[in-house]
Amino acid sequence: MCEGEPGGREVGVREGERLARVALARTFEPGDESGGRWLRAYGARGTVERIAAGDETLGGVKPARLAGLRERLLAARPERDLEAATACGARFVVPGDAEWPLQLDDLGDSRPIGLWVKGQSSLRIWALRSVAVVGSRACTPYGAHMAQTLGAGLAERGWVVVSGGAFGIDGAAHRGALCEGGATVAVLACGVDQVYPAGHKQLFARIAEQGLLLSELSPGSHPTRYRFIQRNRVIAALTRGTVVVEAALRSGALVTVRRAQRLGRHIMGVPGPVTSGLSAGVHQLLRGEGVLVADAADIVELVGEMGELAPERRGPVVARDLLAPLAARVLEALPARGTATAKDIARSAQTGVDAAVGRLYELQSLGFVERHGEGWQLTRQAVNPVCAGRKED
Repeated sequence: MCEGEPGGREVGVREGERLARVALARTFEPGDESGGRWLRAYGARGTVERIAAGDETLGGVKPARLAGLRERLLAARPERDLEAATACGARFVVPGDAEWPLQLDDLGDSRPIGLWVKGQSSLRIWALRSVAVVGSRACTPYGAHMAQTLGAGLAERGWVVVSGGAFGIDGAAHRGALCEGGATVAVLACGVDQVYPAGHKQLFARIAEQGLLLSELSPGSHPTRYRFIQRNRVIAALTRGTVVVEAALRSGALVTVRRAQRLGRHIMGVPGPVTSGLSAGVHQLLRGEGVLVADAADIVELVGEMGELAPERRGPVVARDLLAPLAARVLEALPARGTATAKDIARSAQTGVDAAVGRLYELQSLGFVERHGEGWQLTRQAVNPVCAGRKED
């Protein structure tokens, strides 16, 4: 099934591995460590061949489960899934691709088989400066206000806001980032061509234009309770740290925090009224390893000190000929001195505002530009080469 294309023409090894991973994404549920072990031992094509053959030497599963996996594999149609993804503007990113975020490898055998990504920008580059903001679906007005404020504040400081696209805290965090013209990523528990919850149809459309939608689940897949839980591990691993805004003692948001803690990420909480059951989980977190944060500045001060983030924020000046054509045009559209808005930059670069914002965040991660309020300007490292280049012109 994954060895060749229709008509019998052989495909390259890399394409064969990709098709095999598309098939395996239909075969395994997210986070299946048995599948992860087999992938590590045999590769994607080898795993497909062994499951298809009903190879009982595959360890860690009973014969009945192996038979179930084989049935799901034989029913998979990877070419059809890729066509469905292309039709909705999505792509399939796998380990080894330039866009694959290496921090997901921290999940070990439970890392995603691949990710379906919808949106124009690079997931890997955006994830370098990202923070998760999660919390209760049935949030209070206070919680919604705090989540939206944090989302807006992080976006204003050039950070990518990651959440789960759900009602309540998730949606408020996404909207806060979008309202500031910032970047946001929604990690879904369904296919990227599906809308769940249905009430977020317009929000998801806006995120796909200005940010990124991503999921482990194949096109057409619907959410389940288990998939929501496993989705949380991707949010935790993808980001530099996780902030919880309102969570009861039993809350999916706390699952994300526990995952983040095990992965060595920063965990943070926004305090609320001690009389509110929706703040009880956050307060329990703050009594343990969690750090209290009250605004985006608190978050950036903490998360910005992690590992290699500080030098990445300054970033090396990359030669212009290494930039993609649109990114080079956007960089050229910035003035040599002072700031310009994303709208003005888009006009000068002859592109749309959403496309310009996406390229500006990439240029920021590479050290060429920085954001100040509503404006963007060249960094100190970029000014001299840029000016010199214009004099030569």
